[in-house]
Amino acid sequence: MPETEDDDPSRAVTAVILAAGQGTRMRSSLPKVLHPLGGKPLIAYSLRLARQLSTYDPIVIIGHNAEQVRQAVGDAARFAVQQPQLGTGHAVQQAEPLLAGYEGLVLVMSADMPLFTLETMRALVEQQRANSGPLTMLTMLLDDSHGFGRVIRAADGSVREVVEEAQATPEQLAVRELNVGAYCFRAGWLWSALRRVPLSPKGEYYLTDVVGIAVADGLKVQALVLPDPAEAIGINTRVHLAEAEGILRRRINTAWMAAGVTMIDPANTYIEPDVSIGADTVIYPNSFLLGSTRVGRGCVIGPGALLRDAVLDDGAVAAGPYGALPQRERA
Repeated sequence: MPETEDDDPSRAVTAVILAAGQGTRMRSSLPKVLHPLGGKPLIAYSLRLARQLSTYDPIVIIGHNAEQVRQAVGDAARFAVQQPQLGTGHAVQQAEPLLAGYEGLVLVMSADMPLFTLETMRALVEQQRANSGPLTMLTMLLDDSHGFGRVIRAADGSVREVVEEAQATPEQLAVRELNVGAYCFRAGWLWSALRRVPLSPKGEYYLTDVVGIAVADGLKVQALVLPDPAEAIGINTRVHLAEAEGILRRRINTAWMAAGVTMIDPANTYIEPDVSIGADTVIYPNSFLLGSTRVGRGCVIGPGALLRDAVLDDGAVAAGPYGALPQRERA
């Protein structure tokens, strides 16, 4: 359910999801944000977070393959078209007409960053709710910058500026705190700040420039450091997609084992996000539990079982192609 702690309009949350990019490095006719991860399109993960955190329907910024993305998302969001694509600051600006008169917070995230957790994004929102300044941004600490911009802090711990890697000095390049690219803004300040963002030498308007605008106005910019940098993986290639698939699978399997499910070989067990499994179920290797599969308590699955949208009653056996394994005798 959306967070609606009180009737104060300034505490409301609306999410803006950036999904207008072309994704040329995927080498695909399918829009990048529609490539599947854990059986769902990438954009489904940011939409799920938006539904859990937002007071209102999220806004998806579309551009390349706009109609294909619009059809895939359906009525789960409102849409704004960025045409032409002139950078991230320009992309967020397209949401302004849909938020006329809105006084709450604007949570900005990218549809190609599917691994943010609800706990992290809720903490980002809560930190901005407590922030007297206009924005809070996500950062991470990492030795390998992966090309992310450096976050330069002031003496009081607030953010002074974000410096892109290509423009950073040797001293700034040594900074380990990096800009993740997710933000929570006060709406009333955001739109006026975006109109003041300068045109870059590349002919684009960068959202990171609003940090400098806030500091120039004498306003504090806060930052929340990610507890796990893996959350910040962005999908730009199929190699990134495979890396994210592995992280997501480990998260899902770890959660089910903590809930009382036995996996003989978690690295070779594939469970999609909407599956449910009862305690004391045993899953043998190379088994796939897909879609909305529902597994009761004390079941035995595999090895090599493939279940899609299946329902297993308590104590059921779902054998793989080689039949069911014999039950072990009690010691």
